[in-house]
Amino acid sequence: MRINADFAEKAVVVANDSDWVCSPESGVDRLMLDRIGDEVARATSIVRYAPGSSFSRHEHGAGEEFLVLDGVFSDEHGDYSAGTYVRNPPGSGHSPYSENGCRILVKLRQFDPLDLAPVVINTVDSAAWPAKPHGNVLDLHEFGSERVMMVRLDAGEIFPISPDSGGLEILVIRGSIDDDGAELAAESWLRIPAGQDNRLIASSDALLWVKTGHLPS
Repeated sequence: MRINADFAEKAVVVANDSDWVCSPESGVDRLMLDRIGDEVARATSIVRYAPGSSFSRHEHGAGEEFLVLDGVFSDEHGDYSAGTYVRNPPGSGHSPYSENGCRILVKLRQFDPLDLAPVVINTVDSAAWPAKPHGNVLDLHEFGSERVMMVRLDAGEIFPISPDSGGLEILVIRGSIDDDGAELAAESWLRIPAGQDNRLIASSDALLWVKTGHLPS
């Protein structure tokens, strides 16, 4: 399976109900954003857990990172509420479930093999954000050229980060952004290859999950 698999091309996904597909586990559906491979794949997805659903235990041979978009995602290591960012490094594993349902952004098999630091950050906690004038960016993780962050924009503000080397990936968490005239609302996903200029402006007050410096050439 190959979905948005050419990393030299810009990719945009604006979700609607018909885009969701069933996973092998009942009650767990996926919106595939990019994917190379079948059930074991290099993949970026939004995953939706129905109340009371679970996924069988599995290991992360090449790492997993996720951001809880709404609800509470759980495993044997803890409960992760909306806004929690987690990195499970290569070699880790878990048995995920959700008692009341949730949706999460998930990226699989995209770790540098030397990037072994587990990460859990509550991005909703105001104390996690730096003080102004740098309070519009919350760094979540950095390794080599890769950088992951949350970015807050006021309405009319220009997105400040360029897809220099390694490209740029954005999920709109709240509000909306204008991508060269196209409106991207909450849970729209955008991937821009290295070196391609895009003018991104917040159409309204916006919160973005952002990753840069990580796309394969």
